[in-house]
Amino acid sequence: MASMEENFPRGGIQKKLLLKTLLLNHSQFRFVDKCFILFYLSLTELGKKNCVFPFPFKTCNIQQELRMSTTLLSLTCQDNHCVLFFLFSQEICEGMLLLGCIKEVTFFELVISLPNGLTGFVPVTQISDAYSELLNEQVTQGELLEDLNSLSDLYSPGMLVRCVVTSVEKSADGRRSIKLSINPKNVNKGLNASALTSGMLLSGFVRSVEDHGYLIDIGVRGTHAFLPHQKAQNYIKAVKRGQSLNCLIEEVKNEGRVVRLSADRSEVAASIATEQQNWTLSNLLPGLVVKAQVQKVAPLGISLTFLSSFTGIVDFMHVDPEKSTNYSPNQVVKACILSTHPTSKVVHLTLRQAFLCPGGSPNQLSNDRIGAVVEESTVKAFYKQFGAVFELDDGMLAFARLKHLSKTRKSFKPAAFKAGCKHKCRIIDYSLMDEMCIVSLKHQIIEARFLRYQDIHTGDVMQGKVLSLKPIGMQVKVTDGIKGLVPSMHLADVILKQPEKKYNVGDEVRCRVLECNPEEKKLFLTLKKTLVQSKLPVLSSYEDAEPGLITHGFVVCAREFGCIVKFYNDVKGLVPKNELSSEPISCPDKVFHDGQVVKVMVLKCEPQQERLLLSFRLSSKPVPEGRTECTPKKKQQVKYQIGEMVDVKVLKKNENGLEVSILEDGDDVIAWLPTGHLSDFVANSKLLWHCLQEGDVLPRVMCLSDKGDRIILCRKSAVISAVQEEQVVRSFSEIQPGVLLTGYVRKVMPFGVFVEFPFGVTGLAPKVSMSDKFVTDTKDHFVVGQTVIAKVMSIDEEKQRVLLNLKVSECSSGDSAAESFSLLNQYFKEMEEIKNLLRRRESGLAQCLSELVPGKELQLVVQDVMEDGSALFSGSCVRGWTVTATHYHLGGKKVVPGEKAKGLVLHVDAITSKRLTKNSQHPAIVQHIAEEFAIVSLLDSGRLAAVPIASHFNDTFRFDSEKMKVGQRIYATLKTVKANDLGVVLAVQDPTKKNAFVRDRKESETALEETLAAAVKHSLSLGDIVTGTVKSVKPTHVTVAIDDKLTGSIHASQILDEVPIYSFPTYTLKAGQKVTARVIGGRDVNTHRYLPITHPHFTRSVPELSIRPRSHAVFGCLLSFQYNILKNWLEVEVAPDVRGRVPRLLLSLNTKVLKHPEKNFKNGQALSATVTGTDATETNLFLSLTGIQSLEPGTITVGMVAKMIPHIGLTITLPGGKTGKVSIFHLSDKYTESPLSDFKIGKVVRSCFIFLPLFSSRLNPKNSSKVEDAEITSIKDVKKGQLLRGYVKSVTPSGVFFGLSASLLGRILFQNVSPYFVQKHSLYEKYLPEGKLLTAKVLDVNKNENHVELSLLPEDTEMPSVLPESLGLPRYGAEEEKREEDKEEKKEKVKMKRKQRRVNSESDICSFPILHQKKQTKKEKELEKQKKEKELCKLEAALMDPSRQPQSADDFDRLVLSSPNSSILWLQYMAFHLQATEIEKARAVAERALKTICFREEQEKLNVWVALLNLENMYGTEETLMKVFERAVQYNEPLKVFQHLCDIYASSEKYKQAEELYHTMLRRFRQEKSVWLKYASFLLKQGQTEATHRLLERALKALPTKEHVDVISRFAQLEFRFGDPEHAKALFESTLNSYPKRTDIWSIYMDIMIKQGSQKEVRDIFERVIHLNLAPKKMKFFFKRYLDYEKKYGTTETVMAVKTAALEYVEAKSSLADT
Repeated sequence: MASMEENFPRGGIQKKLLLKTLLLNHSQFRFVDKCFILFYLSLTELGKKNCVFPFPFKTCNIQQELRMSTTLLSLTCQDNHCVLFFLFSQEICEGMLLLGCIKEVTFFELVISLPNGLTGFVPVTQISDAYSELLNEQVTQGELLEDLNSLSDLYSPGMLVRCVVTSVEKSADGRRSIKLSINPKNVNKGLNASALTSGMLLSGFVRSVEDHGYLIDIGVRGTHAFLPHQKAQNYIKAVKRGQSLNCLIEEVKNEGRVVRLSADRSEVAASIATEQQNWTLSNLLPGLVVKAQVQKVAPLGISLTFLSSFTGIVDFMHVDPEKSTNYSPNQVVKACILSTHPTSKVVHLTLRQAFLCPGGSPNQLSNDRIGAVVEESTVKAFYKQFGAVFELDDGMLAFARLKHLSKTRKSFKPAAFKAGCKHKCRIIDYSLMDEMCIVSLKHQIIEARFLRYQDIHTGDVMQGKVLSLKPIGMQVKVTDGIKGLVPSMHLADVILKQPEKKYNVGDEVRCRVLECNPEEKKLFLTLKKTLVQSKLPVLSSYEDAEPGLITHGFVVCAREFGCIVKFYNDVKGLVPKNELSSEPISCPDKVFHDGQVVKVMVLKCEPQQERLLLSFRLSSKPVPEGRTECTPKKKQQVKYQIGEMVDVKVLKKNENGLEVSILEDGDDVIAWLPTGHLSDFVANSKLLWHCLQEGDVLPRVMCLSDKGDRIILCRKSAVISAVQEEQVVRSFSEIQPGVLLTGYVRKVMPFGVFVEFPFGVTGLAPKVSMSDKFVTDTKDHFVVGQTVIAKVMSIDEEKQRVLLNLKVSECSSGDSAAESFSLLNQYFKEMEEIKNLLRRRESGLAQCLSELVPGKELQLVVQDVMEDGSALFSGSCVRGWTVTATHYHLGGKKVVPGEKAKGLVLHVDAITSKRLTKNSQHPAIVQHIAEEFAIVSLLDSGRLAAVPIASHFNDTFRFDSEKMKVGQRIYATLKTVKANDLGVVLAVQDPTKKNAFVRDRKESETALEETLAAAVKHSLSLGDIVTGTVKSVKPTHVTVAIDDKLTGSIHASQILDEVPIYSFPTYTLKAGQKVTARVIGGRDVNTHRYLPITHPHFTRSVPELSIRPRSHAVFGCLLSFQYNILKNWLEVEVAPDVRGRVPRLLLSLNTKVLKHPEKNFKNGQALSATVTGTDATETNLFLSLTGIQSLEPGTITVGMVAKMIPHIGLTITLPGGKTGKVSIFHLSDKYTESPLSDFKIGKVVRSCFIFLPLFSSRLNPKNSSKVEDAEITSIKDVKKGQLLRGYVKSVTPSGVFFGLSASLLGRILFQNVSPYFVQKHSLYEKYLPEGKLLTAKVLDVNKNENHVELSLLPEDTEMPSVLPESLGLPRYGAEEEKREEDKEEKKEKVKMKRKQRRVNSESDICSFPILHQKKQTKKEKELEKQKKEKELCKLEAALMDPSRQPQSADDFDRLVLSSPNSSILWLQYMAFHLQATEIEKARAVAERALKTICFREEQEKLNVWVALLNLENMYGTEETLMKVFERAVQYNEPLKVFQHLCDIYASSEKYKQAEELYHTMLRRFRQEKSVWLKYASFLLKQGQTEATHRLLERALKALPTKEHVDVISRFAQLEFRFGDPEHAKALFESTLNSYPKRTDIWSIYMDIMIKQGSQKEVRDIFERVIHLNLAPKKMKFFFKRYLDYEKKYGTTETVMAVKTAALEYVEAKSSLADT
């Protein structure tokens, strides 16, 4: 009873026993583990309250009894021991096992949902050993592995995983970060081989794939687990190395060393942990499903017993919601283990159904539900220490922690959270492991605008707090879980050099969202005030970029081609150079800077290609008013298909077209009908635009495009027919070469015409393919909007380009008569529509025009007679119209103003004297020429007929000689016999007798009026005589005051009839002088443009006057008056409206005048000039002050040095735009050591044509001095033994080649170069450089083979040896010859003495002179024979000398016979022939080599192919080169041949051909890294850095990912050598940021920066490297390099600093090893 009283007191205040005292004093606790006791002691300290036991221990199992007691204690005394019941982050400790659910998968970690709303993170290094091995292998190799799958490939949200806590880190703000591992080695650490039994459910990873199954890593040391294929088929579809599996042990062999597994879904799902599996508290795993028995049910949860002796806890969050009130003691249930504590051994379980089948996954919540605000949520239960459970409006349960129930702890009121109370809350998260929403009742969270990254939209304006300032920008805190980055460019409207002076940590800032990526949790903001405060639309996608949209953006790049402007979400667009401003901008990079905020207008957008064209000229292309307001509403309701026919009503006329409404939709849908799309004929389009009024209805108009809020319509009959007959292409893939398509001109460029077709396909017709005639100016042939028929010539699928042909010969069907008649018929049908439209007008002018049919007789009055003989008429029937008759139609009759006359409208047939038949031919006279047709009168019947001007849509241009003229006689073939409503029959010109003609195209002029506010209106007309006073005298004109308000001008050409040359006509008049003048024209006030008398603005112009006594034309030389001197020409005025230009070289034949033209030509000076031509626009004359020169042989002229080529000569610009070349042999009468030293680019010289020699003897024959070096024109001028001077051209193995003239080379054999024997030819190259002036003697002249042999030996030239004696070189055979001569002399002396004695002794007896002579001859023959033998031996020895160079073709033949596979010998053989200009022989040698060299010697053969390519490139044609190239590609590795040909093109400066070949290589060898690098090197050498940057982007897309790092590194190295070093640094930095452990990249970067960078930059790199976490061996290498660098370039202090850093690194490593 005492015991009962002690444990269950009956009331009153009784001192509670301390748990600490009870544990220490109880005798039964002597076996309690110390760690277990300390754990409970720590709980006591944490709880801050004393704990009592409600009942005594009943069993001798101390640990289990204590565990049971504390479990029940936590269920009853929740105020004291909530920690034991609910998982708080403070309870999580290292080694704790947990069941988790993958919540999110990123690149480098898994986000895991844990029980009770906790969250953990699994780094990529804690997945499995197999996955870590793959990561290490990738890092070591520095390239991506195919076997390595990303985490997103292996895992998906919702998967259940077993985790173990590796660490719990506490951040500065008190939050705890739980780091987890799912590595089986860590999770299954408590298991050993002997503990494994059949039926156990383990987690593992696929380690490798074998023939019959998979090796599985289950993390048990000494155990090999195998999963057969048949046990994995239902589970594994695509096996990936590192994949996670839930496996069931089927069989255990060899005491657990070998285990056979099963991954069958049904077996895994049915698995249950049993007592027979020998589970213990130390190896109990989360995720096991067990059968348990309910012990006690309490408000906070349930206590269970399982596996006979284990006790666990089920908290209130993991009770099955459907059975929460149905649990009772001793009830048997299935439960799943959630967690086990490593020290307290407390086990948490769950009864939720989703976890009771292994391999399943919990229910998930849709993403859009998170963040939702629930107006009324009902409290289900409230737990004082934890929080409250709510039921949401959709029946789902939610949990709110205590801190989320109120704003502060003081404001919390528990009474408000009784069951049934309703509260407003917001869902802030979803706990997968609890299958509950996490909600908050805090007002600031409910009202928060941004809760997650998904809530943020591009363009949102938000408040933030500055967290930190970094070099890349500023970090801003938006909310507790959202942080953003403001790039350094966006800290202000201008670039801040010191942002820390403007911003401090903690400052509140107002920013705008540039880009948000919720998946990667990246947020980019801007603080640019203009962007933040902008009220313009936000452009965040290419689909939103509608033409005409005006918005704000910021410049990210300004180059010579224009500006690149960036918007939100990385949308970028181009502002071309011509759209930067209304004024031309030559250097955009000087006007615009990076980061500058600009206002732009969208011109065009192609969303699929992500191309955006913009303009800074906001008013240049206005958007039709009202379109942007109406279209968005109707676009939600209606979508029109291309080709759909509609009726429209004109709403408004704009400059470029009509704004119309589509009648089918109740006038709600607004569309745009451009002027060019009103008709197939340009003239009718303009006429129809003028005739249409607001409210007019146009039937059968086709929808051409419907993009966004802009519907484009078309009324072109040809285009509509093509769409309806399906003769169109709907996409690029449908285009086939050779097909004919109907389209319209989109843009006319100098290089060709862009043609657009229905469905948006666009192609280019180059200039050469535009017309069958030669195209000088593309604008003369086509205009924008004109209908054309195009033939597809070729397509480029990679670049999506189409090349077209518009030639009539290619696009015509062949029946020109039928086609031209069809055009004419269509034209008059449209004219009838226009006429009917005018008849409905109430305007008198419109009705009058509709009644004026051809042939109608009119009563007219002559109003005026023009200078060209034509007459102007007026009359009551044509009031308001201008009626003219040409001189031809007046019939030679002279009319005077006021005279009455009858007129006939030419468009009508008035006489029907002869019956006409269809297709009959008639002679006709052209009476009138309109823009699209001509009116002709048939001679045999008098009828009027209309004849078409063009025979095809593309037939748009005629030369003047081909144009039809009034009065011309033609033959017409009738196509209709009955006159149409316009009074004419239709005919075509007879094709057999056709004389080509074309309409006279006129430049279209805008209808905008000039601003004439400053002009004074006057009534002067042509020929009026006025009197005025000279106000001022200028060099080119005189200003005259006619009256108080009106001022006139007298041009210098209108003062005198005969102007003395070089005089100043305007200076004959004085200020104040009275003059009488005649009006000859007028000048525009603003533009000063000369206006004719008929110009409508003439009455408001400045009158142009003349005081010349007579008015006559000047023929021959034109009088010119200079008004300005430019750099390359003299600008002159011939008349008030005629200007001209005199090129510098046509100013004079005197070089002194040309050197300083500004001193010899004054403003206003009269000159005599000759017209040489006109420019392309025919607005300026080309003049000459030296007459028209014909460049013939011997002509002396002037020129200007344009280019200087060392050792070759000069390139000279000649008058008339021609160029010529001058050889160094023709620069002077005397050769000099430096022939080009007296010349420079731009120098004016005199020359003699042809071959442009600059000999003074030719230029000044009378004053010439003696010619020292005679000109050699051919080999006939060269004589044997002659001494000549010339220049060294080259030193080759076959000798020295010596230039005697521009066309003749001579050869000097090495034995004739110097008397000294030279073994190394480099010595010749040193003393005989190219261009050296020498004197040589002619040894031999072979006129047949054009060969000249020369000598430089001193005994031949009497000049010093070219090789100095000081070199100590041996002479040719000097010692040997001396010894031989000495021996011969001694022998001869002995023999002669004997002979003399013999002769003397016999002289007295008899003398035999003949016999004596014969003996002498015999001995001489022997001596001569011996001498020849010696010479032969000497020659043989020379031939056997390996150092001897071959001198002839026979020498080379012997060499190639001995070494047939040596490409070097074959190439020398070819060079030998090339030096002698024997091209064919060199080709033959190359072909011999290709046949002779063994086929196994691939490199040797390739060398010969390359030499043959070089030969054809230098001496052959493009055709022969291509033939050799094609053969070489067949017989060699194609890539090598392509690369060699590119090198050949580049070295010979054929850059265009090289670039084309590189493009071919990129298509053919796109996977070859060397091709991209070689092309990049080529572009950088050409200075095309921007093209190289684009090439790098293409290379990274084309090449495999594993090549990217190396490619970027190589591109950066090339940038350092040839391009932009700053861009190269950026490439290296970005690469090293992504791959910081690539030591090879670090080494390359260091080497380059040491050579080119500053010491500060080099030291920064070294400092970064030595602080990396690399292997000790690599760190030693970098420290050593750093130390060597400082020893070489640094100081003692810097050397010591490096040594200190190295010492610190070693100490840190050693201390780490000790721990």
